[in-house]
Amino acid sequence: MPAPITEEQTRLDRAALLDAAEALFYAHGIQAVGMDRVREASGLPLKRIYRLFATKEDLVVAVLRRRDRRWRESLTAHVEGVRDPRERVLAVFDWLAGWFGEPGFRGCAWINAFGELGSSSEPVLAEVRSHKQAFHDQLAAWVRATGVPVAEPVFLLAEGAVVTAGLSGDPSPAAHARTAVESLLASGGTR
Repeated sequence: MPAPITEEQTRLDRAALLDAAEALFYAHGIQAVGMDRVREASGLPLKRIYRLFATKEDLVVAVLRRRDRRWRESLTAHVEGVRDPRERVLAVFDWLAGWFGEPGFRGCAWINAFGELGSSSEPVLAEVRSHKQAFHDQLAAWVRATGVPVAEPVFLLAEGAVVTAGLSGDPSPAAHARTAVESLLASGGTR
């Protein structure tokens, strides 16, 4: 009889599985990656994978949720290191430029997931909406601290930069959006 699986082993297996699935889904697309490929990349047997996540959809949601946490923590750490409220908002676009320039950047994982599964998977759609709302709310809080009422245009510029960079493979949309936000903030939102 095999030894029981410890909580630590479950944690390690779950992390390995999420790492493998995230890399594959982001690089190749969710629908293009079968569970056998996830099994090969993670080194875990299918039986173990399905004990950790009953369905591929559950795995996708877990990947998006974990990526969201890391993505927003990284953004927040970068932005919160800036003292001036206006510079803090502009730092969002500097962080985006760095993200867009990373090797293997394929756009927004949540937009990609929505494009593939959004209309057919309520749990994935809910995770995508949760990520976008959390990003919106954090960005709006940073913009409110400037005293300039431009949270919605700033959010749309950020989202537009993300989508454009993902489609073009060019990180320059972050700089263009940053310039537009700088003008909005300087004008006091009256343009």
